[in-house]
Amino acid sequence: MRIDILTVMPEILESPLNCSILKRAQDKGLAEIHVHNLRDYTEDKHRKVDDYPFGGEAGMVMKIQPVDACISRLMNEREYDDVIFMTPDGATFDQPMANSLSMAENLIILCGHYKGIDYRIREHFVTKEISIGDYVLTGGELPAACVVDAVVRLIPGVIGDEQSALSDSFQDRLLAPPVYTRPADYKGWKVPEVLLSGHEAKIMQWRLDQAMERTRRLRPDLLDE
Repeated sequence: MRIDILTVMPEILESPLNCSILKRAQDKGLAEIHVHNLRDYTEDKHRKVDDYPFGGEAGMVMKIQPVDACISRLMNEREYDDVIFMTPDGATFDQPMANSLSMAENLIILCGHYKGIDYRIREHFVTKEISIGDYVLTGGELPAACVVDAVVRLIPGVIGDEQSALSDSFQDRLLAPPVYTRPADYKGWKVPEVLLSGHEAKIMQWRLDQAMERTRRLRPDLLDE
C-alpha cells in the first residue's frame, strides 16, 4: 500500500509516521508513506498556500492551485483508490471503514488547515471525506495520522499475530473484553478463575459475555447499530 499525505505542516507527521508499527510496516516494504509539503507546489516566491475568503468571512482558506498541482502530479504517476479529505464534517471514522481502506492499493490524504479549503477541491478531487470526531483541531495532520495507523496495522504481515488485529475492539461492533497477565494474584486482586482453567469453550463464552456487558454499559449505541 502507498499513502500520500498532503499538508502545509509536514513536521507534525514526522514522529507518528516513523515509530512503532508504522515504521515496521515501512521497513518491511508493506507500506509506503510519503508526506508532501504543499508549499513546494506553489507558484509564488513566498510559497503562499492560503488567501482571504470571498464574501468577507473571517479566517484564511487553503488555495486550490497548490493542491491541484500536487494531486495532478501524483495521479499522473499512478492510479488512486481514494482521495481523502480530513474534515470535521466528514463521515465518522470507524473500524469497518479502516478495514475497507486497508484493502486499497494507493490512497491520497489531504490535511485541511486554516479556515478550510477552497470548496472546488472537494468538488473536483476529493472522493471520501473523513472525520475522527465532532470537534475541531488546528489541522488535519493528527487525524490523518490516526487513519494511517488504524489502516496500516491491518495490512497482512504488519502485525506479527494477525489474529490480534482481528480481535480488537469494534471488529465485531463490540468492545474488547478485559485482559490480564501474570501474576494471577497481585495484592489479593485475582484474575478470573475461568481464564486459568484451560477450558477453551468456557473462556470464549466468558470473553463474549464480558464484551457484551462492557459494550452495553459503556457504548450502548454500538448495540443499537
